[in-house]
Amino acid sequence: MAKPENDSLFEAPPMGEQERMVEAILFASADPVSLKELIGRMPHGSDPAEAIVYLRKKYEGRGVHLVKIEDAYAFRTAPDLGFLMQKETVEVRKLSRAAIETLAIVAYHQPVTRAEIEEIRGVSVSRGTIDQLIDMEWVRFGRRRMTPGRPATFVVTQEFLDHFGLENSRDLPGLKELRAAGLLENRPPPGTEVLDDEDDADDDQVEMFEEGTE
Repeated sequence: MAKPENDSLFEAPPMGEQERMVEAILFASADPVSLKELIGRMPHGSDPAEAIVYLRKKYEGRGVHLVKIEDAYAFRTAPDLGFLMQKETVEVRKLSRAAIETLAIVAYHQPVTRAEIEEIRGVSVSRGTIDQLIDMEWVRFGRRRMTPGRPATFVVTQEFLDHFGLENSRDLPGLKELRAAGLLENRPPPGTEVLDDEDDADDDQVEMFEEGTE
C-alpha cells in the first residue's frame, strides 16, 4: 500500500538538517536557548537534543564551542582564545568588596535569605548592594522560605553562570578554597575591625569574582 503523501508533512527532517537548524538558531540568539525553546521552533518530531550531541562533537577543538548553561545551550568563544576578545570587552563598573562577598555567598549557599547573608558576612547588607546585583542580572529572587515571615531567598542567574563560563553552580571552586581565601569566614577573627558596606577593604582575597567583573 502506498504511503500517503500527507504523511511526509509530519516526518521529522533528517538529522543533518536538524543540526543545521539548531546551529542557525543558536548562532542567531544572543542568549542561551533551552531545549524547550528549540523543540517549539523546529518542525514536529525533531530531536534537538540529539542534534546538539552531534554539534558539540563537531565544534570540539574549534574557535567556538557549543556549551551548556543550566538547561540551555549557546555558542561561546573557546576558553583559550578569550584573550582575543579583550578589545571587545566593555567595562561597565567595578563591584565593591561588599557586593563581591554578597555575590559569592549567594552563589555558594543559594537559595539564601538576606538574614543568612548577613550572618555569614558578620555585617549588615545594604539594600543597594543586593539591588546592584539584581540590576546586573547576576542575582534574582528565589522561592520564599516556608518559615515565619516567609522571607525571600536569592539565587544566581543564568547570566551569572554564562559570564563566568560555568555550566551550573556546582562548577564553582569548592567552599574550602573560598574559606581558605578568607572570603566566607562566618565571623571576623577576634580583634578584627568589622567593616560595613561602605568601607574599602583589600580585595586580594576575592580574585575569582573580581577578575570576572573587570
